Amino acid sequence: MRQLQLCLLLPLILLFSATQAASAIEVKVSAQALEQTLRAQLFNGPEGRYYIRGDANSPCFVYAESPHVTFVQDRIVVHVHAKSKLGTSVRGTCLGVSLTTDTDVSLIPEAEEESIGFRDARIERLSESRELNFILAPFLSHKVPAQMKVNAAILMRQLLSRSTETTGYSLSLDSLKLHSLLVEGESLVMDADANLKVN
Repeated sequence: MRQLQLCLLLPLILLFSATQAASAIEVKVSAQALEQTLRAQLFNGPEGRYYIRGDANSPCFVYAESPHVTFVQDRIVVHVHAKSKLGTSVRGTCLGVSLTTDTDVSLIPEAEEESIGFRDARIERLSESRELNFILAPFLSHKVPAQMKVNAAILMRQLLSRSTETTGYSLSLDSLKLHSLLVEGESLVMDADANLKVN
């Protein structure tokens, strides 16, 4: 009987301890999760494209599509396919040149309070066209890192918002403080302090 009481008491002790001071946690984020974020926040135009210049109805345009995220050593690499028609628009037609290229930018992850941020954007591969590179470089080095930024606390709160339905307990995140973000093999590893409440 005493052993049964201990078995029932142990989960309650664990739940109670989770409501106390912030505790260290480690969360692993896959490349696919970062890619999904990038697609949702940036590549959400027609046919999954992001128009850097023009739009789907422009005769002259530059767009990027098909983002793919991987991890290489300590960096996150974002590969995109870029397509362009560069020139002058005359009566609904672009007089100029069509270019297609695959480009890569790599980033270092950085903890920013509650958010996963990125720094040291480095363009690894561009096209052989100086005109196209002039347009692509700011997109790769500024726009992509800014749009990949993820507020981890908001994401965790969204996940926990359905905890009552799935576990029977109401779980909530009071605070989250990221300390470090490191690429380790196939994961982005996030070390943080979190304060969880269980009701």
